[in-house]
Amino acid sequence: MIKVLRKAAVVLWLSAAGAVVVCAAGPRAERTRVSVTSSAVSMDQAVQMVEQRYHARVVRAQTQREEGRTVYVLRLLNDSGKVWTVRVDAANGAVL
Repeated sequence: MIKVLRKAAVVLWLSAAGAVVVCAAGPRAERTRVSVTSSAVSMDQAVQMVEQRYHARVVRAQTQREEGRTVYVLRLLNDSGKVWTVRVDAANGAVL
């Protein structure tokens, strides 16, 4: 059980690092190559960038998949009470 948990932790760590993970169930098992992509812009970076750009506070942040890409959906609130939504492409940080 502990070996399984260790392997799972290593796979999760590699996944977070954007590595390519090779999975195999046993010595004769067919190996499967799984490509794990990582975002060029983290959620925290996107929030900081949008807050500075729009002089507002992010009050809600979500990650969505749209047309095969990862998009951060950020809800903002400014000092005058205006609320709006901004979408940020996680791959390049572009505001959509």
